[in-house]
Amino acid sequence: MNTVSIGSIAVGGKNPVVLIAGPCVIEGYERTLAIGRGIKAIADRLGMPYIFKASFDKANRSSFNSFRGPGLTDGLAILKSIREELGVPVVSDIHCATQVEPAAEVLDILQIPAFLCRQTDLVYQAGLTGKVVNVKKGQFLAPLDMKNVINKIREAGNEKILLTERGFSFGYNNLVVDMRALPIMRSLGYPVVFDATHSVQLPGGAGTSSSGQREFVPNLTRAAVAAGVDALFMEVHDNPAEALSDGPNMLYLDQLEDLLKDVQAIDNVARKHR
Repeated sequence: MNTVSIGSIAVGGKNPVVLIAGPCVIEGYERTLAIGRGIKAIADRLGMPYIFKASFDKANRSSFNSFRGPGLTDGLAILKSIREELGVPVVSDIHCATQVEPAAEVLDILQIPAFLCRQTDLVYQAGLTGKVVNVKKGQFLAPLDMKNVINKIREAGNEKILLTERGFSFGYNNLVVDMRALPIMRSLGYPVVFDATHSVQLPGGAGTSSSGQREFVPNLTRAAVAAGVDALFMEVHDNPAEALSDGPNMLYLDQLEDLLKDVQAIDNVARKHR
């Protein structure tokens, strides 16, 4: 098992579970920073390693009119400021090869969205930066298929790879999580992340936007940690009803701490078997 270092944070092996969390999309500097501060305060109280996430552009939206975020230039500037303000690593999605170089100047982790995980040029170019690359497994892929994605990044001379499970398409407008996918992907030799909030998404379930089943986030989170994941990816908001993207599947900030206490207790047991 390769352990991936992100600044002072070690992901993988028998290291404690890492939290990757923030709002779905940048909703302006002040509110995005405030959410990050709230999450960091919780992580600090619990002694949990924390990485901030937010998207500068949500390119994959149900509707043409859906909010996408501030875009590459303004979004990266905001993420750079948040990185400096919070003193934590940051991750965001990239969608095309032209975004790779400017994103790599700011981000600690380059994230490949699930629907783009087979895009060879994007994955390879991300690998060439030498940055940590987190690839979300497509909703259409078997877990062992991720070995081909890994090989594309390794061809670029990069071994700093994270693999994320975010559910598998099950009929129309529905996702399920096969918990077997977590140890299967981990057997490929790289740390595995569980995306606890996108896994309860109902893609396109609200017609012009996705819906979600937030009430199942704690159940799936506890199950994934018991299965032995190395990190948790969660989209968190102070008021998901006001969120400009993915509100129905985001976790309330004031519910995060109690859930993470459960996570740490389960992780203490699970790490003995990793």
